[in-house]
Amino acid sequence: MLPISDTYDNLRRDFRWQIPEKFNIGVAVSDDWAAREPGRICLQHFSPDGAHLSLTYGAFAAQSSAFAQGLLQQGVKRGDRVAILLPQSFETAISHAGIYKLGAIALPLALLFGVEALEYRLRDAGASAIVTNRFGYEKIAEIRSRLPDLKVGVLVDHRAPETVDFAALAQTPAPNFAPADTTPDDPAMMIYTSGTTGPPKGALHGHRVLLGHIPGFQFHHAFLPQPGDRMWTPADWAWAGGLLNALLPSLLLGVPVVSSPGQKFDPHMAFRILEEMDVRNAFIPPTALRLMKSVDNPRSLYRLNLRTIGSAGESLGRETWEQASEAFGVPVNEFYGQTECNIVLSSAANLGVLKPGSMGKAAPGHDVAIIDGEGRALPVGTVGQVAVRRPDPVMFLGYWNNEAATAAKFIGDWMTTGDQGVQDEEGYVTFFGRDDDVITSSGYRIGPGEIEDCLAGHPAVQLAAAIGKPDPVRTEIVKAYIVLKPGCEAGPGLEAEIRNWVKTRLSMHEYPREIEFLDSLPLTTSGKVIRRILRDRAAAEG
Repeated sequence: MLPISDTYDNLRRDFRWQIPEKFNIGVAVSDDWAAREPGRICLQHFSPDGAHLSLTYGAFAAQSSAFAQGLLQQGVKRGDRVAILLPQSFETAISHAGIYKLGAIALPLALLFGVEALEYRLRDAGASAIVTNRFGYEKIAEIRSRLPDLKVGVLVDHRAPETVDFAALAQTPAPNFAPADTTPDDPAMMIYTSGTTGPPKGALHGHRVLLGHIPGFQFHHAFLPQPGDRMWTPADWAWAGGLLNALLPSLLLGVPVVSSPGQKFDPHMAFRILEEMDVRNAFIPPTALRLMKSVDNPRSLYRLNLRTIGSAGESLGRETWEQASEAFGVPVNEFYGQTECNIVLSSAANLGVLKPGSMGKAAPGHDVAIIDGEGRALPVGTVGQVAVRRPDPVMFLGYWNNEAATAAKFIGDWMTTGDQGVQDEEGYVTFFGRDDDVITSSGYRIGPGEIEDCLAGHPAVQLAAAIGKPDPVRTEIVKAYIVLKPGCEAGPGLEAEIRNWVKTRLSMHEYPREIEFLDSLPLTTSGKVIRRILRDRAAAEG
């Protein structure tokens, strides 16, 4: 918890980590509050028809314990990986809390993933159970025969052979259930992140990851919780942003969280949610803020009662910051982190820590620097890599079954981020660029290798390369350069077919919005694609 202070310097000076010897995320976000205030509202669900729902901490604690007991009876053990393939919902939050109480490892997955992306993550994680809905079940059914570790399927809105009904587990009283006696370093969750080389990697976090988020979270939300605070985000709870920048920290601090149905982002619906649910605090990624600019003078159309807005996932930019701050009536606090180590830089307008265009300063409790390739801190104004010093409670335990990648993430005691930045004389850090090929589109970090592998599976594709092309709304769009197999002819029909190939097999946010057919790709002597040449070519197109 942040000590209340009136200056950033005092906060940095006075803050001390207080990590207990025992800590369990599931207990902290449900049971602890239920013991004190069982009737306190913890979750509210927005329904477009106006029939909004609420859940109390007492019900949340009871149902998550029952769910944990049910998983245990189904053979799920401490340390097992349990996938959650659901939209924002009460069931998603209950599943997370129950998995943590059991001592298992939550594996959040996005419903927009295609079957190939799901298969890789479930196989790599060795997931023994999955909680999903009808939409997710139809995808899993295609690949279940290729997932030998997946023994238990739990469905929330559907009945199918060899599956278990979610309600039957969560509604069965479990008065004798005892949560796992976990330490802060015991594994709690694994979130896959894509890089430029190789397949996606599972970033494994201990239970302490939630405690590690609290100071930065409270920093950009002006010492949340305050009376009347209520949190909402359009970000998928399967993403580290939605889960750890909104849902879990709010529940820990006793702040109700608003969930909303999965849907294509609709700016007017977003404003309606803010108004009808009396949202006071929001995490809204930059792409969503840019899309919401299409609503002219929203405060004349909607009664907004916002107190704080945080934004991260990609660079916000001065123009978007100015427009969004004016539209919402409160300054947008930009912050920075990544799946492996989140909310380590942050803005806090109420403390005067705000410089539009920057990601803020080091959040209380975190040591962030701009370093060179040898791990040396660079002078003010010099571009280098953004790095975070270990140990740090918010930092990941390592990549799942990938010691080499984990070791490569560090230079001495500095965890490298792969992002280039520059720090000014006041301590503000501004994002400069990436030192890898990760594509940032609509707040998602997308690894080109996974897209290229999928493209290569198309019968007409011989070679393919994916890069990020600058885009004013999405930061970047995925553009694919493709060399066709002999005898195949380029054309609009084939373009559409290839886009759909990636969209249905990999993910609806990773398909190439632009495709260009070439006779050859620029390659190194070892056969690697020189993406820099392609990026420069795409950028020159305007």
